[in-house]
Amino acid sequence: MDTRVKICGLKTPEAVATAVEAGAHYLGFVFFPKSPRHLEIPQARDLALEVPVGVAKVALVVNATDEELDRITGEVPLDMLQLHGKESPERVTEIRARYGLPVMKAVGVAEPSDVQALDAYGMVCDQLLVDAKAPKGADLPGGNGLAFDWRLISKRGWNRPWMLAGGLTPENVVLAIQMTGAKQVDVSSGVESAPGVKDPAKIRAFIEAIRAA
Repeated sequence: MDTRVKICGLKTPEAVATAVEAGAHYLGFVFFPKSPRHLEIPQARDLALEVPVGVAKVALVVNATDEELDRITGEVPLDMLQLHGKESPERVTEIRARYGLPVMKAVGVAEPSDVQALDAYGMVCDQLLVDAKAPKGADLPGGNGLAFDWRLISKRGWNRPWMLAGGLTPENVVLAIQMTGAKQVDVSSGVESAPGVKDPAKIRAFIEAIRAA
């Protein structure tokens, strides 16, 4: 199974090293204070500097201002920005132009009408992240460990590369790929022993499950 993997919400050198050694293609660093995976910029810079060439370093932000993005991109060596808030297609276009980095836009899905937004964002971003929509009133827009009905996007395609997220674990990721046709997957809480604490064994098990399939 030729599937690219993103491990998101990494906070320690050990977790970064495990993800790289296991074969992750993308590493996600979270800049969102409400998240248990939040990093301060100096922490993120130190972690990013340890990532070998060929593994993409992704900054996850939520409705970030230009000032916040200036600081992050100015101090942390990055390969991609992941917009995980309520950024409009126009805002996505602005960020792509301002920072010259590929932009991945997360879109939450819970029902058929949500899928339509993917078409609009697919026109302006470099990649789509198809995630489970956060519950009403949730503090976090993602990383809640929730899956959505994968049949909603079964065998769908967009005019951009896309990545499946939301409630993936070592136990269900192969089924999720089979049901959706995803070529890329993103995991955070599904490889943790506690919120924000990555479990090396689960990271390896997640990637090994995909390879074994």
